[in-house]
Amino acid sequence: MTTNLPIFKLKESTVRRRYSDFEWLRSELERESKVVVPPLPGKAFLRQLPFRGDDGIFDDNFIEERKQGLEQFINKVAGHPLAQNERCLHMFLQDEIIDKSYTPSKIRHA
Repeated sequence: MTTNLPIFKLKESTVRRRYSDFEWLRSELERESKVVVPPLPGKAFLRQLPFRGDDGIFDDNFIEERKQGLEQFINKVAGHPLAQNERCLHMFLQDEIIDKSYTPSKIRHA
């Protein structure tokens, strides 16, 4: 992530996230904020079935589509002024490990 928004303590950060982490972020934002949270790209249930004629969840096109969908999701969320104040978003974007037992709180402008 690269940002010039003053509310984020780091202007550049790199973290690895699984789809389940995106699901966690979405549920935290729905629970803690007044933000209408956009949907995530769909789950890959059918791609995990055996005897498929393609590479399933490892198919390059599927991976690229999922990546683009998750990128659109996070860009919408991170661009929302109310979501930017949520501690869960800051953890998701900038902390190496997400502390899922954190205490929800608002971030103060720097």
